[in-house]
Amino acid sequence: MLRQRIITAVILAPLALLGLFGLDGAPFAVFTGGIVALGAWEWANLSGVSAGKARLLFPLTLVVLMLLAGMSDGLEARWPLYLAAMAWAINLRWVMRYPAASQEWRAIGVRLGVGALALLPTWFGLIQLKAGGAEWLLYVLLMVWAADIGAYFSGKRFGKRKLAPRVSPGKSWEGVYGGLVATGLLATGYALAGQADWLPLLVVTLGVTAVSVLGDLLESMFKRERKLKDSSQLLPGHGGIMDRIDSLTAAVPMFALLLPWILGGGA
Repeated sequence: MLRQRIITAVILAPLALLGLFGLDGAPFAVFTGGIVALGAWEWANLSGVSAGKARLLFPLTLVVLMLLAGMSDGLEARWPLYLAAMAWAINLRWVMRYPAASQEWRAIGVRLGVGALALLPTWFGLIQLKAGGAEWLLYVLLMVWAADIGAYFSGKRFGKRKLAPRVSPGKSWEGVYGGLVATGLLATGYALAGQADWLPLLVVTLGVTAVSVLGDLLESMFKRERKLKDSSQLLPGHGGIMDRIDSLTAAVPMFALLLPWILGGGA
């Protein structure tokens, strides 16, 4: 398993970095759209659609929605980001009240809708972050990685109080605090480097870090409901695309929404 993970990482990491930071404009939109489409293919299975042809319908529908939204309102449209903010507020209720509130989202159509409201704004957020400067796209990636690392070590050392035991028994409040400390240090470092004023960057970073945890929990809830360990086996040794971008589906649109406030232009 470890050998498989290393081989996959060695092959995919350079390709991901090249796509995210070596492409601009339409090629970048196509590259990130492809990642989102693969995530949608996995989400269809998480929603209960496992048959081959039927499973392809959701990613194809999402691609059409991306094209229509991009052509009608432009890739700088803000409404998908506001829509994501409302969707994640609802997702919070479902995650924290699982399984009591599960009857509200168990219908396949609702679960597909949840996926669309997670993935479509992520695509818009990635494009808008890249347009605002590659350093902010890099920042969001570093923020999610720092949160994961901080949560892992803090949770392993101090974890006692379970965050959402019925959704993800391994996560603890102490792990969340460790992730917040790690991303707070990242924000401080970025501010010292002159990228933005410290206070607005810190406030947004801590808020988005908290929301990114919800992205992880939401996918865990859907996998638990479907009795799946991974979203797919697309990435040998690493699971699926959604297993790698679940936190980003919450962090990217929320950070893109608040970036103008960080830069002093208002959201």
